[in-house]
This record gives sequence, C-alpha cells and structure tokens, in this order.
Amino acid sequence: MQIDTINMPYALLRGNQKEKRVFAMNRFAVTNLFGISGLNIAWYGVIIACGLVLGILLASMRARRRGWSADLPLDFILLAVPLAIIGARLYYVAFEWDYFAANPARIIAINTGGLAIYGAVIGGFLAAFLFSKAAKFAFLKLIDLVIPSLILGQAIGRWGNFINQEAFGALVTNPTLQFFPLAVYIESLGEWHQATFFYESFSNAILLVVTLLLGRKGVRDGTLLATYFIGYGIARAVIEGLRTDSLYLFGSIRISQVLSVVLVLVGIFLLVLIKKGKLKTKPYDGKYCVIPPEESEADASL
Repeated sequence: MQIDTINMPYALLRGNQKEKRVFAMNRFAVTNLFGISGLNIAWYGVIIACGLVLGILLASMRARRRGWSADLPLDFILLAVPLAIIGARLYYVAFEWDYFAANPARIIAINTGGLAIYGAVIGGFLAAFLFSKAAKFAFLKLIDLVIPSLILGQAIGRWGNFINQEAFGALVTNPTLQFFPLAVYIESLGEWHQATFFYESFSNAILLVVTLLLGRKGVRDGTLLATYFIGYGIARAVIEGLRTDSLYLFGSIRISQVLSVVLVLVGIFLLVLIKKGKLKTKPYDGKYCVIPPEESEADASL
C-alpha cells in the first residue's frame, strides 16, 4: 500500500494479519513560496529554527540569572550560527570528498542536505573562542552558559531527521518491535528501522536536565562542558554504532565514534583539571555585566 505523505497525516500498513498505523508527513512546511515554483520551506529548517530560538531564550534567561545582559548570547549567536553551518558542511564534505571532488559545485548546495553535527559543534566552539577573546569574556564561562542551549538544539533538531526519514538504524524484522519510538517506518524502503534519531534526541533531553541541575548547584566553570563531552560522547558512540548512514574514517571505523571516544577522554581530563583547581576563571565585570559579580553569584540558580 502506497502512502500519500502530502494528503494523509496517517497511513495504515497491513502486515502479518495486523494493521499498523504509521505517521507520515510531507517534508515541506510551505511549497512554492510567493508563487515561485521550487521555493519551499522544509520542516527540517523550521525545526532547526525553533531549536535555535528556544536555545537563545534559555541562554538569555541563564545569563540574566548570572547578572549578565541578555545581549550576551544574542551577540554570540550572530557569530556562532554562520561558523556552525560552515563547520557542519565542511565536516561532511571532507568525509565525502570523492563525491565532492568530482562535483565541486555541490559543495555549497546545503539545501540538498549534508550537514554533520560534529562539524557544527566544532564551528560553534571556534566562534566561542573568537568571541571570548574579542569580548574579554572567559571561554569556560561562555561555554557553560550556552552548553544547555546547544543540547536543547540538538534534542529538537533530531526531529528533522524524523520528517526527512533519515539517520535511522538497522532493519527491524520482528513485528512486535515495529512501533515508534523503538522503530520508525521508512517509506522509501517499505521497512521498519531502529529510530536512532529518537534515541539521540531522548539522550540529549536527559543530558539537558543533568546540565541544568548542575548549573543550579553553582559548579565550577567548565563542569557543564565536561559533562556534555562525557554524556554526549558516550550516547553518540553507542547510537552511531546502530546507524546505517555513518561517515567512515577508514575501513569499518566510524569517524563519529572516534570523535565520541575523544570527547569522553577530554571530558574526563577536564573534570580532573577542574577538581585540582587548574582551570580557574575570574569573575566577569565587563560590558555585559549588569549586576556586580558578588551579587549575581547568589542568584545563579538556573
């Protein structure tokens, strides 16, 4: 039975004498914008935009609780978003170079897909480094401010994979396991696969709660960064092993798993340095400070 993904939000599949209700959705929120054929707004873009906006709101709220201006995350995001997009694309292109070397014009065609989250994170960290230097704002303070927003954005953004029916795992053949969120029906294949995009979204949601709770305790600068590295690194290493669309370093070595292991090791190393007092940061009293540091410390509870 063919699913009409444009006109039917739900479709029924019959298999093994049992009906299964499958959610199917058109990947475009708006088609032919302003009457221009081919000018479409994809749901993936809408979802990413929502994650970005919510992330900015969260960072602004946390900044105000620390006595900093809400303009701090807004100014940072103006640099972070372009560098994150560039990083995400370059990362993907680098590990698919055989294709792009033969089709160089496709390198800038990001509307056709091909953005890697690790590349976006690298671009974001580069932006944080540049911004912290320009604003004379401690790097670890800035990172710990925006880490929960990054995790929130990743948790929300993974649902774009659901709309596009991508980033899924191995084939699920057992009918009793063919249900969401354990599995997802891939229309183009006519098969049920592990819903690895959801696994990562859910793990990110848990990690978000952990970092916010740690933030309430007033932990040392850099602790949320280390927690992110360890938590996301472990989750991604496991989930990446289930996916069917991984980028490979060589042979059967998946680049994302290698980076995940590196993240975990770096995170552990950071925690050791923080515990030994090797990564101390000074209170901030620059242009983004609206409440004296000694007064804001007591109110930094989010």
